[in-house]
Amino acid sequence: MAETLKSIYSEAFLQGFGDKIHAVYPSFNPEQFVTDTMDSTWEERELKARMRQITLKLGQQLPSTFADAVKVLYAVVEDCTGFPYLFFPDFVEVFGSNEADWSLAMQALERFTPKSSAEFAVRSFILRDPERMMRQMEEWSKHDNEHVRRLASEGCRPRLPWGQALAPFKQAPAPILPILERLKADPSLYVRKSVANNLNDIAKDHPELVLDLAHRWKGTHPHTDWIVRHGCRTLVRKAGPAALELFGYAQASGDTPLAESAAISVDLDTLRIGDSCELHYELTLRPGEPAKVRIEYGIDFVKSSGRTSRKLFLLSDKTVPGNTKLSSSRRHSWADLTTRRHYPGEHRIALLVNGVEVAHTLLQLSEANPDKPL
Repeated sequence: MAETLKSIYSEAFLQGFGDKIHAVYPSFNPEQFVTDTMDSTWEERELKARMRQITLKLGQQLPSTFADAVKVLYAVVEDCTGFPYLFFPDFVEVFGSNEADWSLAMQALERFTPKSSAEFAVRSFILRDPERMMRQMEEWSKHDNEHVRRLASEGCRPRLPWGQALAPFKQAPAPILPILERLKADPSLYVRKSVANNLNDIAKDHPELVLDLAHRWKGTHPHTDWIVRHGCRTLVRKAGPAALELFGYAQASGDTPLAESAAISVDLDTLRIGDSCELHYELTLRPGEPAKVRIEYGIDFVKSSGRTSRKLFLLSDKTVPGNTKLSSSRRHSWADLTTRRHYPGEHRIALLVNGVEVAHTLLQLSEANPDKPL
C-alpha cells in the first residue's frame, strides 16, 4: 500500500531535523523533541495536525522570545527546503502573532516561503487585520523573487485548498484585485498559475466580475491570455454562454443544433463498485464553418442520500471542420477514491458538447464484490 502524505513526518525525519536545530542551538534536545512530538495522539493526526504538533513542540524548546526563536530557524533554513518544512511558516503563524512581532513575522514569512510556502500561514494574519496584511501582500507582489510574488496571490485565494477559507474575500474580493492586476503578466509560470487559481476561486462566487475582468485583460499579453483561460475554467465547464463566447466555443444557430447526431454507450451497463467500463461516444457536427468544441461526459453520481450530483470529465477540446464525425472511447473506473465514494444505484451518463447535453445512457451500479479487493 502506498504511504500516506502524512508519513513524511517519520521518526527519522524528526530526529534529523532535531539534530540540525541542536547543531546551532545546543540546549535543544532532539530525542525529547521526537518523543514529545510523536506522543499518544500522533498516529491519529492527519497531515496539517502533524505540522501543528511539530510547531508546538518546537516552540517548547526554542527561546521564549519570537525574535530569538526565529534566529535559530534562520540558522538552519537553508538546509530545510521542500514541502515537509511547511511548519517553518506555521511557527510564524503560531508564535509571531503579537503586535510587537509584526515586522519580524513578515520578514520571516518572506524568508521562509521560497523554502516551502507561507500560503497557509498568512491567512490568519489576513483575517486578523485584512487592510494591513493586504498592503503587505501588495508589497510582496513587487518582489524580485517569484516565490514571494506567488505568495502575494496564493495567500489571498478565497478558497485555497487545505487553507483556512477567507470568508470576507469570498463575499467581497475587491482587496485581491490590485494584486492580480500587478501579476497578470508575470514572467513566472509559477506565479501565473497562482493568479489563474485565484481568479478561478473568485469566479465561483462572482462569475460576472471575473468575466468582466477577463474581457478587459484578454488580448493584452500572451501571459495574461493564459491566465484568463485557466482562471475561467470553472465558468467554461459550467457552459455559461458569456464564457463560451469569450473563448470562441461554437453555439447552436437558431433552430440548428451544434451536433446533428450523437450517441454514448457503455460496454457493460451493470457493474459493481470497483469495476471499470468502456465508454464510447460518436457525434456528427452540423455542416458549415469550423467549430470549436469542448466534448465532455458527465456522470450523475448517486450520493449516500440517494440524490445525485454531476461531475464532468473532459474528452476533447479542439476546433474541427463543419460536418466532422467524431468518435472515441474512454475507460472509466468505478473504484472509490479519497475524493469520491461510490454508492449503488442507477447512474446517468451524459454526453455534452459545449455544455449542452446531446445524448445519454444509463448504468446500474451495485455493491462491491466482497471477495474482490478494491
